[in-house]
Amino acid sequence: MTGWTIARVQDRLELAAEVMRQMPGVKPQGYFNAWPDYFHSFADQVGQEPVMRKPRPSPRMITEADEAMLWLRWLEVEDAKLVWMRANGKAWKPICWEFGMSRAAAARRWQYGLAVIVWRLNGRVPPTRRSQRFVIENANSLSRKIVL
Repeated sequence: MTGWTIARVQDRLELAAEVMRQMPGVKPQGYFNAWPDYFHSFADQVGQEPVMRKPRPSPRMITEADEAMLWLRWLEVEDAKLVWMRANGKAWKPICWEFGMSRAAAARRWQYGLAVIVWRLNGRVPPTRRSQRFVIENANSLSRKIVL
């Protein structure tokens, strides 16, 4: 067993969302800029604050992000969308409005989605005849004995 937990899956999905935000935008084929590059002289730069940019994600980070995004295929469409919205850091209130459910119900669905991913990553299929609560409670204990 690799020992996947809900916290590890959540961290990996948040990292994947961060990597996708840092990627350059998609432009149509043939896109180009006809304006010449403008080189600032020293006098133009005096008194300006430096522009700090985050470095581009490494190839390993991109590969891990792609792998994490493939995990969402194991979920229902609505659950995958909810899990991805939370990974992007969206607040609960807009999520509840979009799905038309209470915050408690949305949190349960989010926990269930993460638990299903943990079950699958640990080499097991979550039982369909058991409750969501059973799947969530036993997600972190998959390497140990499951409480029936």
